[in-house]
This record gives sequence, structure tokens and C-alpha cells, in this order.
Amino acid sequence: MGKRAIITGSRGIAAGLARALDQRNYEIYLLGGEEADSASLVKECSNIVGFNSIDLRNESQVESAFAQAIAKLNGLDHVVSIVGGSGRSFGDGGIEEITKSAWDKTLELNLTTAFLTAREAIKYFNLNGPGSLTLTSSTLANSPSPEHFKTHAYAASKGAINTLVVTLASSYLDKKIRVNAVSPSLVATPMSVRAAANLIIKEFTSRKQPLIGEQLPIDNVVAGYIYLIENSAVTGQILEIDGGWSTVSGV
Repeated sequence: MGKRAIITGSRGIAAGLARALDQRNYEIYLLGGEEADSASLVKECSNIVGFNSIDLRNESQVESAFAQAIAKLNGLDHVVSIVGGSGRSFGDGGIEEITKSAWDKTLELNLTTAFLTAREAIKYFNLNGPGSLTLTSSTLANSPSPEHFKTHAYAASKGAINTLVVTLASSYLDKKIRVNAVSPSLVATPMSVRAAANLIIKEFTSRKQPLIGEQLPIDNVVAGYIYLIENSAVTGQILEIDGGWSTVSGV
């Protein structure tokens, strides 16, 4: 398997993965994210060959950017979809409170971005494969925490990603296109600053993620992506990296 990769995102987990793959001599192209963050990563990592800070919710932009990235990389072996985030600013919460606008925006940010990224990856691999596609889920899809994280649109979007992984892995197995996902719990990224600053949630995290006792270091999660990228015998898997979250009940 080759070492040409597209990563969606430019900070947090995406930045951590870009740095790790750079050290492993992968050629990397970044899509989406923030332009300033991507430019900084290019200066830091000699194997990042380019970036395009598109809106990954925009179909035509994704199509064009994939073509540019593949040309720059002279092919493609791996695609990792990380871009997504909380829908709280849109109004995500308990379903009785969610407007259709909040629902649509949350799913666009998390599920539409994954769909368009997955579609372009599969289109390329279907003609030129094999290849690997790794999506990003969340422990909240399977292990809810209604007291502190009652965000039903976000959970639904991540549950849909889990289903997408299984059905795509089955559909393209004959082409040796592997499809998996990493499913983390609370990770120490810019997205989780609100939770990190809340003393009640901080105490909850120490009990809910007892293996770490706090938000997960990015490196723990990055290791999961690398495993799924590099293990050619793994497909259709949702890799939970949660510090024990899913095994702790009553918290």
C-alpha cells in the first residue's frame, strides 16, 4: 500500500495525524479546515504537498479539490475524513428543542462532509484501487451522556457514519477498498474547550474516562487512525478510543 493521503481538517486531531504521517514519510494533502492552520502545518511538515481550505459541505468545491489533490499527489492511497464538530451553536440539543435549521446544519457539518469526502474517495479507489477510507465517529453515537452531552443531531450524524462504514466496507470489499472509522470520546482539541473549562464536566470526565482521567491526548487518537490506515486486513470496523467511557455505567 502506498503513502499518499488526503486528510480533511487542519487542527486538533487532523493536525496531529498530519504530523504523525509526515514523520512516517507519507505525502499529505489537506482539505477543508482553516487556511492559517494549514499554512502553518505546511511550514512545519515537509511532506505536506498542498492544501485547499474549501467548504467540505459544498459539492462542487469537494469535487474540484479532490481532483487537484490527486493531481498534486500523483495518485491516492488513503483518505481520512476528520472535519466535523458540535452543533450547539446552531441550536443542537434535546430533540424537542432542535429546529429544522439546527438539525440540517449539524448534519451538514458532520454527515454531509463525511458523505462527500467518502464519495470522492470511493470514486477514485473504485477505478484505481485498492485504498483506505477512514471516517470519524463519536462515542456519543453508542454511549450517550444525556446529562452533559444531550446533542441529538450530533449523535444521529455520528450514528449514520457508523452505518456508512459497515455498508461501504461490504459493498467495496471485492475492490479491496477498506472503510473504517475512529470513534473517540472527549479529546483535548480546540472543539472541546467548553467542556475542559467546565468544572462539573471536568470532574465527570475524570470518572467517565478513568484510563486517562481527563480529556484524551490527541496522540492516543492519532494512533488509532494510523492503525486503520496501515493494517491491510482491517475493514468495516468502528475503533472506539474512549479511555474507558463505554465501559463505565452510572456516570
